[in-house]
Amino acid sequence: MLTFFLVSGGSLWLFMEFVLSLLEKMQTQEILRMLRLPELGDLGQFFRSLSATTLVSMGALAAILAYWFTHRPKALQPPCDLLMQSEEVEDSGGARRSVIGDGPQLLTHYYDDARTMYEVFRRGLSISGNGPCLGFRKPKKLYQWLSYQEVADRAEFLGSGLLQHNCKPCTDQFIGVFAQNRPEWIIAELACYTYSMVVVPLYDTLGPGAIRYIINTADISTVIVDKPQKAALLLEHVERKETPGLKLIILMEPFEEALKDRGQECGVVVKSMQAVEDCGQRNHHVPVPPKPSDLSIVCFTSGTTGNPKGAMLTHGNVVADFSGFLKVTESQWAPTCADVHISYLPLAHMFERMVQSVVYCHGGRVGFFQGDIRLLSDDMKALCPTIFPVVPRLLNRMYDKIFSQANTPLKRWLLEFAAKRKQAEVRSGIIRNDSIWDELFFNKIQASLGGCVRMIVTGAAPASPTVLGFLRAALGCQVYEGYGQTECTAGCTFTTPGDWTSGHVGAPLPCNHIKLVDVEELNYWASQGEGEICVRGPNVFKGYLKDPERTKEALDSEGWLHTGDIGKWLPAGTLKIIDRKKHIFKLAQGEYIAPEKIENIYIRSEPVAQVYVHGDSLKAFLVGIVVPDPEVMPSWAQKRGIEGTYAELCANKELKKAILEDMVRLGKESGLHSFEQVKAIYIHSDMFSVQNGLLTPTLKAKRPELREYFKKQIEELYSISM
Repeated sequence: MLTFFLVSGGSLWLFMEFVLSLLEKMQTQEILRMLRLPELGDLGQFFRSLSATTLVSMGALAAILAYWFTHRPKALQPPCDLLMQSEEVEDSGGARRSVIGDGPQLLTHYYDDARTMYEVFRRGLSISGNGPCLGFRKPKKLYQWLSYQEVADRAEFLGSGLLQHNCKPCTDQFIGVFAQNRPEWIIAELACYTYSMVVVPLYDTLGPGAIRYIINTADISTVIVDKPQKAALLLEHVERKETPGLKLIILMEPFEEALKDRGQECGVVVKSMQAVEDCGQRNHHVPVPPKPSDLSIVCFTSGTTGNPKGAMLTHGNVVADFSGFLKVTESQWAPTCADVHISYLPLAHMFERMVQSVVYCHGGRVGFFQGDIRLLSDDMKALCPTIFPVVPRLLNRMYDKIFSQANTPLKRWLLEFAAKRKQAEVRSGIIRNDSIWDELFFNKIQASLGGCVRMIVTGAAPASPTVLGFLRAALGCQVYEGYGQTECTAGCTFTTPGDWTSGHVGAPLPCNHIKLVDVEELNYWASQGEGEICVRGPNVFKGYLKDPERTKEALDSEGWLHTGDIGKWLPAGTLKIIDRKKHIFKLAQGEYIAPEKIENIYIRSEPVAQVYVHGDSLKAFLVGIVVPDPEVMPSWAQKRGIEGTYAELCANKELKKAILEDMVRLGKESGLHSFEQVKAIYIHSDMFSVQNGLLTPTLKAKRPELREYFKKQIEELYSISM
């Protein structure tokens, strides 16, 4: 058998790794006893008794073992002491800062030649050697690429064309962009930056009322759209005299002459993007680059109530934020021209834009998905991205799909065993995708993402520690978690390389300080390391456009951004999100309730995909709306002897009782008080989504809409449970 393994090369390598993984914690004498070998004192006599063939075989095995030990994967060296990832700032009232950096000063930029978004792209143009920049594909085709110079030229032509159509090269000129992710979006954005104009993203999920509000609030006279249907929607507003200031609509895609005639009748010029670029090429204007302090984008956040708020972000804000990310990761990950990013998260949000900025700054490529999230895996296989930004909801779906395919107890046990072995490596700092466990279990998962991913960044909502821990092992790449909001550009905390533990959102970025302040009504006290998260630094926004009242609510007199999230400092100097301040209410008996905290506990129930916890000051208890996971719930029900289709199971009273019991169990284990537990639930079969108006574009619950949508069911739950 020994001779077989010596000549079988790769098989020996996998065999050794498997055996070593099982024996790595055993003592020498234990191993000798297991192999029925003599104690160390009798080894000389033992070896003299062996034949020459056996000695040669053992010598070869020893040589291979020695080679393996000297070439085994090395742990990544973290950039700081992982037991102290942040430190208190002197005379700051308890604020903390990152220990990563060149000194006490907050980071404003990473490269001297990239301090505005215009300079960021010019740097990428220079170092890429005019390499590929923006990619797109048609169904079942390869990606086609625009080079950096092509993008820069088209941006100058479009910008010059805008100036020929009465736009001004200054930060008072706001240009609306109403389109899905595609190369023309970036060209339009760069055109604005080239001439110091300001981008204002619009998106369908805001709803027609919100789009009307933004156009009027930002005094937008020009909107660049992708499809004729969106142009028609904008013209409807003008025809109803709701947006009188809109004068020019520029279309990326072909359109019929009737649309142009319709625009002419209500005083709006409708032109193709190509026509405006051609006009700009004939009438070229010298670029008017912005300064770091100039406004770059007004990003309207949908929020969960009221009109959207226009967060004003400067070029310096965006540069500072991605510079903080670069500083934290520089010891382990250096972006290059070879990096490829898959763009599918909305460009109207700062998380996606921040990641893209990193890519452009280093001359990398950005490939856009086809526009259908169901085809994302196909796009990734065609593109082979190295950088993959995600939201927790997508990670949850990946996790559920992987385990749903392990459809027998043996397969599930093997998958969990392999994951535990890889997770042990991750905990020791080893990140790789070439172990025996990858060969046997995880290579197909990695291939579904294109096979080249070396960094995943998750944000926008809390990630499940269980899901994050598993995927860190299964995907064999660095997986980072960040926390932030539009008002601090995107992120204000980030995972420190080497700290692959879950359950926190990392330490402060080097571009900002973070402090916690008391929240008396929820009994959170900064002196105990808990409180509302406040952020200050060069990545913090300048306020909300034409909304001084809400600006004053968000920014205090000392420049601290009050996020509304409740955080807790952990012993290592990392931050944990534990609650939300804004969505609190009192029950009839006067107890304060923070529903999002409760939902984050209940969502860990295996059959639960989504949950909405409801209560009000006229009731003494909580009720909930639960959407089961269609991939996980049927098998979970089957284990409890409950059969049926997904629709039948959703209506099954026995299953509803089982799910409620599991949720309450988790609540008890997590320390919820009895008044914080739901007393009754309604099972709903359709997911809350952006499309049905129950989630914001960043996948947060729209609580007023959920309350109204399930008004009847909530009333029934209260009447039954009284």
